[in-house]
This record gives sequence, structure tokens and C-alpha cells, in this order.
Amino acid sequence: MSLELTIRQAELDDHEDVVAFTSETWADRRDSGDYIPRVFESWVESDGPSQRTLVADTGDDVAGIVQVVLLSEHEAWVQGMRANPDYRGSGVGLELAHAAFDWAREQGATVARNMVFSWNVMGLGHSRAAGFGPAAEFRWVHPEPDADATTDREITDDVNAAWRYWQQSRARDALRGLALHTEESWALAELARDHLVAARDERDGLLVVQDDTTGTQGFTFRTRTYEREDDDGDTQTWVEYGVAGWESQSACEDLLAATARDAASVGADRTRVLIPESVTMVSDVAVTRTEIGEEPDFVMAADLTSDYRR
Repeated sequence: MSLELTIRQAELDDHEDVVAFTSETWADRRDSGDYIPRVFESWVESDGPSQRTLVADTGDDVAGIVQVVLLSEHEAWVQGMRANPDYRGSGVGLELAHAAFDWAREQGATVARNMVFSWNVMGLGHSRAAGFGPAAEFRWVHPEPDADATTDREITDDVNAAWRYWQQSRARDALRGLALHTEESWALAELARDHLVAARDERDGLLVVQDDTTGTQGFTFRTRTYEREDDDGDTQTWVEYGVAGWESQSACEDLLAATARDAASVGADRTRVLIPESVTMVSDVAVTRTEIGEEPDFVMAADLTSDYRR
């Protein structure tokens, strides 16, 4: 398809066009549908030096949308990549992705990442075509908040112990050093020691499993709490934990119990804990009979120092 496109910053006047082609994106997979219609206006209104929402303009219609956010001085997150079905096959998706890369690189970023549901074959193919490569795989687990949960090991908030553990852990290796970002939802960035300090000092949310005999055996940290409507329209409080890692099945059990107790302490109804997608770690959680997400999610990464337009 031959198409004249202008890639430009999104405007509030684009709302109707964007909603029209995103409302049914995942109608056959997710009861809640696509999130873009709910967040588009807030995205446009919050665009600034560290965030840019872009659309592909045909002159008469919006052919696609993408947003890019700076998560650190060198990391960008690309999300909401959608092509209007009327223009698929025109190359609009690649143009938008590369425009997002261009913007991120101009701001100093050297890597751009995104997340794709493992079942989203079209999204995976588009990401690879745009220049993203495989980076990491993770899964959500959902311990039930429980104020009375007990542990066999001591739970501390020792930042140095947690950081040293993370640096040499299998969880870090599997996730290439990534964990949930503390401000941008559904985004992963490189975990830094300062993030653990903030979890302890600002949120009282650093949980470190320690043992007098074997030393540090695992950790997690609380990133944020938020309100979300369930399928019945009732509001629930969710709490997220940026990453969890442990050394053994019994350490996993202690860490999940500590997480359940912490979640109850902040009044949470539901939890989400990010863990690496590995047979060992997922089955460790399964032994505890903790709820596990049905499918993993994939993180992709693009090197912005390369010629991604080739």
C-alpha cells in the first residue's frame, strides 16, 4: 500500500480516531479490552521532556499510535504500539516504532524496550521486524494478602544484603538485571541500588530473607499500590512487587509469606509479584499453592546505537 504519512505528536483531537481502532484490539483474549482508550487523553496531557506520544497521520485519519517514555538517562520504554487495521501492511507500524527510537535516541537513550504478551504473535513479529530482539521472560504470581502469615527465617530491610544478593542471583541473570519500574506502570528497567534504598526509606517495602547459617536467601521490594476495578465494577487495591528472587523452595515459601503479610499491612486486596519465567522458580511457587499467572510475558530490547532502520 502506498501511503503518505506524517508522524507527529498526538493531540487531544485525535482521541476519537484512536479510540475507534483500539477499542477491540484484544476483544477475543481479554475481557477488559485494550487500555489505550482509557489512557490516551492522560498520555497526551502528560507528554513532556521525558515522554512523547506519537501518531501516524494520513491527512484524513490516524493510522497508528505509539508512546515512548524515558525510564532513566539511558533507557526508554516503548508502549501502546497499535496500527489501525485499515492501514496494516502499509509499514505504519515500523515508521512509528522507528520514530519512537529516534526520539529516545535524541534524548540520550541507548536502549529501548517493550513488553509483548506471549500469546500476541502479531505483536512479537512486529517487534522483531522493528528492531527489537529477545531480552527476558517473566511471569506474575499473586500471593493473597495475609496479616497472619508467618516465616521460618528472619525478614529484614537490609539494603546491602539485598543488593549483593541481586548482583549474583539467578533471578538477575534470567531477567538481565531488569525489574518493574517504580513510576511507569507495566514497564521494566535496570534495577539499581537506589531503588532498593527508596523502597526501604520511602515505602517501608524492602523484604529480605536472611538466615544465620546460610546468609541472604532472597528478597523482593514493593514498588507501588493502585486502585483498579474488578469484573463486577468494585474497586480493589492492588500492590506490586518489582521482582522476587530466592535460593530454595523453602526460601520461596518464606518470601511469599512475607510478601503476603506486607501486602496486608498496606490494605491491599490483590498482589502482583514479578518473577523470572523458569521451571525452577515457577514450580517453587506452585508448591506453595500461590496463584500463578496463566502465561508469561516477554520483554524485547532494541539497541539504539545501531542502524535500526536498515
